[in-house]
Amino acid sequence: MSDHTATAGDAGRKIEKLEKSRDEWRRLLTPEQYAVLFEEDTEYPFSSPLNKEKRDGTYICAACYLPLFASSAKFESGTGWPSFFQPLTGHVGTKTDYKLLAPRTEYHCIRCGGHQGHVFDDGPPPTGQRWCNNGVALKFIPEGEPLPHLRN
Repeated sequence: MSDHTATAGDAGRKIEKLEKSRDEWRRLLTPEQYAVLFEEDTEYPFSSPLNKEKRDGTYICAACYLPLFASSAKFESGTGWPSFFQPLTGHVGTKTDYKLLAPRTEYHCIRCGGHQGHVFDDGPPPTGQRWCNNGVALKFIPEGEPLPHLRN
């Protein structure tokens, strides 16, 4: 995965970037959400109620509400963070992160740029990937409930 790229995009469908100032995001989000999404912080493992979420539905970005993961891609990784074997096509971007000295692949919402987590090559089939997400950076919308309109 290369720096600042989207995963294989939807044919002919471009997701428009949402531009907001850091002050605007601070007013819209909890301090914990802001720290993870826009300062690339990490929540404590096993702290998210989404770890135990088993219902069918969609996981959306807590900042801009773009759908990022289907519940069918969620699995129990044992790491303490919600984990998925693949995101929705074209809805996340990646970049190389050197915060722990060794390079890692960080991923973010392609629409607002909000940090979600890191992707590792130790996940289950069919992709072999583990998209390890901060729960505070997501909202879960159960199947049957309408997805919220994208935040402007």
